[in-house]
Amino acid sequence: MNVVVCVKQIPDPAAPAALDPGTHNLVRSGKLILDDSDAYGVEMALQLADAAGGGEVTLVSMAPNGETSGLRTALAMGAAKAILVSDDSLAGSDALSTAKVLAAAIRRAEPDLVIAATESTDGYTGTTPVQVAELLGLPSVTFAKKVEVDGQTVKVERQTEAGYDEVTSPLPAVVTVTAGVVEPRYPSFKGIMAAKSKPVDTLTAADLGLDGSQVGAGGARQQIISVVEAEARSAGEVVVDEGDAHERVIQFLEQLKIL
Repeated sequence: MNVVVCVKQIPDPAAPAALDPGTHNLVRSGKLILDDSDAYGVEMALQLADAAGGGEVTLVSMAPNGETSGLRTALAMGAAKAILVSDDSLAGSDALSTAKVLAAAIRRAEPDLVIAATESTDGYTGTTPVQVAELLGLPSVTFAKKVEVDGQTVKVERQTEAGYDEVTSPLPAVVTVTAGVVEPRYPSFKGIMAAKSKPVDTLTAADLGLDGSQVGAGGARQQIISVVEAEARSAGEVVVDEGDAHERVIQFLEQLKIL
């Protein structure tokens, strides 16, 4: 079973974030790391490939400056190879442009299943995976808390506010997984050393048949006009119980239309 995992390489969240003053986009120069949310997808893919008795896991990523640090982490976990799309013309891509790039790269891998995180921790749009599915003409199942493959069918327990839905879909398909779907393994020393020699196929937008009208700032359908700091949280109201505290709490909840 061949599984593709979409992984995003992001600036280290522990370091101060920087925005480009001209575009207001996140500065992605320097070393990038594997998005924590994608580690769950990598682990899920590895377990599914093992359960199928064969196959391999291929990583697909889009990052500037030929950056592979995050990919090497996922390769050290056990993925077999990676496809990296890196091109200066991709700067300023929005979610749809990114989906076009990922979909074009995924087509090359011809996977049985595509796995992605529900959303990235530096963008939080949550739209890219379903856009990839639409571009590929594949069914998509989102918010998976459990994933199993039975022959040519994927079975998913889909997280909802009320519990979970049991969903089945024919393969190939795109599935997004939630944090906690599995427990990601830590790369072993042997895995880290092996990752250094695993193949990473680096492509440009042109290699995928894409041009500036489809991707990058020229193809973006959205633009960040301005960025402002969030309002500081104001001090809360302290209620001293003089026998009517419960009534004041009820009034407060009614104002919020919770009751």
